Amino acid sequence: MAIPFFKEMRIGAYLMKQKLLGRKRYPLVLMLEPLFRCNLACVGCGKIDYPDAILNRRMSAQECWDAADECGAPMVAIPGGEPLIHKEIGEIVRGLVARKKFVSLCTNALLLEKKLDLFEPSPYLFFSVHLDGLKDHHDKAVSQKGVFDRAVSAIKAAKARGFTVNVNATIFDGHAAEDIAKFLDFTTELGVGVSMSPGYAYERAPDQEHFLNRTKTKKLFRDVFALGKGKKWNFMHSGLFLDFLAGNQSYECTPWGMPARNIFGWQKPCYLLGEGYTKTFKELMETTDWDSYGTGRYEKCADCMAHCGYEPTAADAALTNPFKAMWVALRGVRTSGPMAPEIDLSNQRPAQYIFSEQVQKKLSEIRRDEAATAAAKQQAKASTAA
Repeated sequence: MAIPFFKEMRIGAYLMKQKLLGRKRYPLVLMLEPLFRCNLACVGCGKIDYPDAILNRRMSAQECWDAADECGAPMVAIPGGEPLIHKEIGEIVRGLVARKKFVSLCTNALLLEKKLDLFEPSPYLFFSVHLDGLKDHHDKAVSQKGVFDRAVSAIKAAKARGFTVNVNATIFDGHAAEDIAKFLDFTTELGVGVSMSPGYAYERAPDQEHFLNRTKTKKLFRDVFALGKGKKWNFMHSGLFLDFLAGNQSYECTPWGMPARNIFGWQKPCYLLGEGYTKTFKELMETTDWDSYGTGRYEKCADCMAHCGYEPTAADAALTNPFKAMWVALRGVRTSGPMAPEIDLSNQRPAQYIFSEQVQKKLSEIRRDEAATAAAKQQAKASTAA
C-alpha cells in the first residue's frame, strides 16, 4: 500500500498547488505517444490508421523529455502505438523517472517479458497492460488468438521481478456486465489494479458498430458495480469518476487535463480527438478554443465518457467537494435510483473531418526533411571527394 499512497500524496500536493496558484487550466497527466506503430491491429483502435511514412516516425528520447518538462504534469502515460517497439523506450523511461515523473507504460505486453531487462523497478514506474476482458473476449478484441495468455504470462513475470503492474480495459457495446465482473474477479486473483473506460468512438476505427453511447455506458457500469458489491476490486480511478460512469454525476470533460504530445506535435484538444496541432504546450493551452469542445458542444464528443477527459474533472471535484468524495468512498457507487441529468445535445456544432488534411501536411514535412537530409549528405560527399 505504500507506493499508491506515496503517489496519491504527490499528486494531491500538485493539485492543491494549482488551486492555490489560482490556475484555471492545468495538466494532470501527459499522454506521450512516441510512435503510432503497433504490433496489433485492434478493431476499436483509431490510432494506427496512418501511412507507413508516419507509422515509421519516432519521437527521440530528448523530444520525450522536453515534452515532459514543458508540460509539467506529475504523471506521464506512454500509450501508442506499442511503446515497447520504440528502440529507445528504456532510455525514455529512465529519463522520465529521473525527473520524478510517475510513468505509466501502456503496453499490449507481447514484448514485455523480452524487454523487462530494459527497466528497473521503481515507485515511479507502472506497467499498464492492455486487457479488454477474459481470454476469448480479449483475443477477439485485439483480433489475434493467444494474446491474452502472453499478456498474463508477462504480467506474472513483471510482478515476480518487482514491478508494479496494472491492467487497462476498454469497454465496448456487447460486453455483458456478468463477463466484466468475472474479468474484474480475475484481476483481483492476479493481484493487479485495473482501470476501465468506455471506448471512444474513433472516426477511423475499423469497427464502428460497437461503441457505447452514454445511456448504455451508465446502465452497463451500474450493472457491473452492482455485481461487485462486497468485492474488493482494485480500481485505479477516483470514486467520483466511477460514480460518473454509473450516471450519478453530471460532469463536463476537462480536455486539457491529459494533453497529448506525439510526432505531429501537441494535439488539439485532447488525446482522443485530433483537430490540429501546435508546436509548444504553451501554444496548445493559449490558442485552443476549449469552449468549443465537449459533450453538448461538439458532435464528436457526444458519447465520450472516457477517463482522459473525465478523470481530471473528478479529481477537481474531489478537491472542491471533499465530503462528496468521502461519501462515495465510504458508501460505494450508487447502482439504483435516478441518474444525474444528461447534457443537452441539441446545440452541439457539427463534426469537422480534417484527418486527411493533417496526414498530407505531415507527409509533405517528412518528404521535405528527407530531401534536405539527402542533399546534405550529397554535399558532404562532394566536399570529401574534393
